[in-house]
Amino acid sequence: MTPIAQTWIAGLGTAAGLGLAAGGWAYASLYPGSRIFGSALIAPNNPKELALTFDDGPNPEFTPRLLDMLAEHGIPATFFLLGRHAAAQPGLVRRIAAAGHQIANHSFSHPSLARSSEARIRQELTQARDTLEQITGAPVKFFRPPFGARRPATFRIARELGLTPVLWNAMTSDWSCPSADQIAAKLTAKIEKLNRRGRAANIVLHDASHLDQTAHRAPSLEAARLLAERYKPTRTFVRIDSWV
Repeated sequence: MTPIAQTWIAGLGTAAGLGLAAGGWAYASLYPGSRIFGSALIAPNNPKELALTFDDGPNPEFTPRLLDMLAEHGIPATFFLLGRHAAAQPGLVRRIAAAGHQIANHSFSHPSLARSSEARIRQELTQARDTLEQITGAPVKFFRPPFGARRPATFRIARELGLTPVLWNAMTSDWSCPSADQIAAKLTAKIEKLNRRGRAANIVLHDASHLDQTAHRAPSLEAARLLAERYKPTRTFVRIDSWV
C-alpha cells in the first residue's frame, strides 16, 4: 500500500471516529432515554398512569383555556414554565398553582443547556426557580431542560439547586402541527406502545413557545382535550411529583 493510500485510509478512520463521537454526544445530550449524562425522572412501570405536561408557558390566551379544560375533566397537570414568561404573567402562574397543578422549572430564557457554560446553566435554573417561587410562595422541585438538551454538568447543577431533572417518553411536534387530530393520534400511538411495555406515559405538549409567549396553541390544547376524553375513563392522570 502506498503512503498516500495509507494516509487516506487513516484519514477515513479519523473522520469515522469523529463522526461516531459526535453521534454519541448527540445521543447523550438530546435523547430522552439516555442516561450517559445523568439520570432523570421519566415514568414508572405503571401503564395505568398518564402525566400531561406542558412546556414554555404561561401563554396569556391559551393557558387559561387549557386550565378550563383541565378543570372540566378533573385532570391535574404539570407546567414547566419559562421564568421570563412567568415574570410577565404572575397572576396566571398563581392561577395555575391555585388550580392544583404543579409548577416546574424550564429555565429562564430557554437556551440549549448542552452548549451552555456551567455558570450559565446555574444562572438560568436559579433565576427561573427564584422567579417562580417568589410568585407562588411555594418551592419548585422539578426541572426540564429546554429541548431536553443537557451536558454532564446540567443535571448535577440541577440537583445541587434542589431540582429533580425530568424528561419524557411521549412527545410529537405539536408546536408545528396544525392538526389536533394528528397530534392526538401520534401521542395515542406512543401511549399504547408504552402500555404494552408496562410503562406509564410522560406526555409533552406546549401551551406557548420559547420564541413567542403568545404563540397560537389551539391544536395542542385540542389534542390535550382529545387525550383527556379518551383516557379519563380508564387511566389515571397524575402530576409528576406522584412518581417520586
